[in-house]
Amino acid sequence: MKKIAALMLALVLAIAAIGCSAPADQNQDNTPANDNKEPYRVAMVTDTGGINDQSFNASAWAGLQRAQEELGCEVKYFESKTDADYAPNLETAVDEGYDLILCIGFLMADTLKEVAANYPDQTFAIVDNSSVGDNVIGVNFATEQCSYLVGVAAATMTQTNNVGFVIGMVSPVMNTFGYGFYAGVRDTNPDCQIQCYNANSFGDAAGGKAATINMYTNGADVVYHAAGATGLGVIEAGKEQGKLVIGVDQDQSSLAPEAVLTSAVKRVDNGVFALCKDGVEGTLKPGSDVNYDITSGAVDVAPTDTLMSDECKAAVAAAKEKILSGEIKVPATTEAFDAAYGSDYYTLDD
Repeated sequence: MKKIAALMLALVLAIAAIGCSAPADQNQDNTPANDNKEPYRVAMVTDTGGINDQSFNASAWAGLQRAQEELGCEVKYFESKTDADYAPNLETAVDEGYDLILCIGFLMADTLKEVAANYPDQTFAIVDNSSVGDNVIGVNFATEQCSYLVGVAAATMTQTNNVGFVIGMVSPVMNTFGYGFYAGVRDTNPDCQIQCYNANSFGDAAGGKAATINMYTNGADVVYHAAGATGLGVIEAGKEQGKLVIGVDQDQSSLAPEAVLTSAVKRVDNGVFALCKDGVEGTLKPGSDVNYDITSGAVDVAPTDTLMSDECKAAVAAAKEKILSGEIKVPATTEAFDAAYGSDYYTLDD
């Protein structure tokens, strides 16, 4: 009996020991915090150029898709057909509980300012504009720098001493494209004439095409556009007329390899991805501005250069080095541009 009792006691003690030594990872409190964490959710609202503008809206969406793939973010876009869609799209994004809501383009600034004030606990960001509230992050790019480089390219490649510039809409932000392009042309080829056209729209491809054909008729042989989806018409005109065009925001050579000389690249995708990364890591700073320039690779010329002459490539490379070194300071404001080149040279800001 004593032996049986001893065996029973040993068995009880063994069972108790097994229970006490249960693996720590079976304890819910020790489960890594990220295992049950909700994905960081980001929505973007396009401007009227739309998601398929092959320009800055499309580039922003590419940045979000990269954030989805690499950071595990949940992403979505709301497309604005007209400016009347801005507020409803923003309201819907807020209602759906996104952690970060991106506005693509300065045209949304006024609407965002009103909506952001109504939702002080919601974090917003806007591309191509300064912050418009304590809960808004402004994201800006030194587009005058990449525009200067394509101005050098246009002035080097023209055979007629006559080039063109199509702008989607006149504004302090958009004029930086013009200041850079005009400065690059003038510094490279002072005798070159520049024709200009304000489309007053980022979604008028037909108008962009008609304006570009008119410029070709009047002697231009290279036309640069900073016009969103309006610029698709500019590229189509170059393709049909057998002339050169210069794209914007993304490398647009794939749209017309025989016509697109180069593109002024603005890496909105990288800027958007960086915002998402900061959001995931909890380091966003609402109420502040983020500025990207050529030193970070955020603005540059496109890598595609098959239509550029050796002289053109060398001229662009030399200009880039001078911007990087600070020898060339490309004007980004009316005052700086007028001081360097005169007030009667660039007239779109009059």
